[in-house]
Amino acid sequence: MKEKLDFYSRLLIGSLLFGLFFGAGNLIFPVHMGQLAGSNTLKATIGFLITGVGLPLLGVIASAISQSESLYDMAKPVSRAYSIFFTCILYLTIGPLFAIPRTATVAFEIGMSPFIEEEYIQIGLFVFSLVFFVITLYFSLKPGRILDWVGKYLTPVFLVLLSVLLFATYIKPMGRVSQFEPKGSYVDKAFFTGMLEGYNTMDALASLAFAIVIISNIEKLGVKNPKGKAIETWKSGLVCIIGMSAVYASLAYMGATSLGRVSRADNGGKIMSMVSEHYFGFIGKVLLAAIVTVACLKTAIGLITSCSQMFSEMFPKSASYNKYAVIFTVFSFIIANFGLNKIIQLSIPVLMFLYPLAITLIILSLLVPIMNKQGIIYKWTTILTMIAALFDFLNSLPKTIKETAIIKKIIDFAHMYLPGFDYGFGWIIPALAGFIIGTVICKIRKGTIINKG
Repeated sequence: MKEKLDFYSRLLIGSLLFGLFFGAGNLIFPVHMGQLAGSNTLKATIGFLITGVGLPLLGVIASAISQSESLYDMAKPVSRAYSIFFTCILYLTIGPLFAIPRTATVAFEIGMSPFIEEEYIQIGLFVFSLVFFVITLYFSLKPGRILDWVGKYLTPVFLVLLSVLLFATYIKPMGRVSQFEPKGSYVDKAFFTGMLEGYNTMDALASLAFAIVIISNIEKLGVKNPKGKAIETWKSGLVCIIGMSAVYASLAYMGATSLGRVSRADNGGKIMSMVSEHYFGFIGKVLLAAIVTVACLKTAIGLITSCSQMFSEMFPKSASYNKYAVIFTVFSFIIANFGLNKIIQLSIPVLMFLYPLAITLIILSLLVPIMNKQGIIYKWTTILTMIAALFDFLNSLPKTIKETAIIKKIIDFAHMYLPGFDYGFGWIIPALAGFIIGTVICKIRKGTIINKG
């Protein structure tokens, strides 16, 4: 049994982490953020890196420290019912409801739509997504080779292709970041808005699902004890942190400087397409199509694999892994045909509800060596976080819904009484209060037991 991994093994695990995390949203959201943040891009990028890079790594480390075999196991101290609910809703969010369909729509929006006339866009999306998901299903039915496909082949190919475009933005910038005024909430809340933008990558949620893939591969390489696995996850994660931070910062820079040569767009996919055409013309369009298709394909394979494994294990009498893979692929294909903007719009309220619950679960799992898996602490923290997260969910609904009389009153109440709600972080105080209440009750119970003894 090994105590630690060698340098090559850490590099391989880091590459696998990067490959599983970096996909559709990771490309489009920092670019769009950069264009909106303008001269405040640095502040926004720092916020984005906290939720887009830091949290996902902490999620994997938390799983190793708490010795959790799955997300279901990780959330079980709250209650069995909550664990099933949270696991299902999280996997469906990073799976067939939003993240998997988004992989196909991003690949189409950036890579294919520039070659198709407007009147044929819907037919083009249908044909492209059909081919995309047939390929995804083929590789998803061979889950045993995920380390080879993602870690050794697809990730390096993706990085080489993306580097060509990013290199061009530094050699010959389209403008200066400082010359463009920030827009919207990036004017006075750039850092916090950047943090919320990092939610859109869904990587912190995905980390709770992908953790078992990473940890099992570390075990296969010889490290078995929990402390060793956590340390090696952290060391391997440094490779992922450096790589993802560099790429995110470069993409944000690309978005901010793009205003010197291209117009504003409503999503990062369109911005990347215009930037690529600016630098390389027709060849740029082909290059970008290759970059995005590879990035999205590898993410879709990873997500279909993880979701199918989890549901077949949680509900063994319902369907086999292969049947779940087919069901999730077909459902993702249907959702994908609603288009990228609609998928992003529908996903935001769900992410605003799920992220606080995921963050508190990660923190509680990191504290397991200190407080063990005390159910009462988990329960109180989660209940109060969930109540506060519901306010964020309602506040993120489409304008027509959230302006109805009842919802407007609820949101006004949150604005008045929840500190940090205006910034999207109204759940922090309730979560802390829940943790304190749970800890106090836990100590009182222990004291009572000792006194009785």
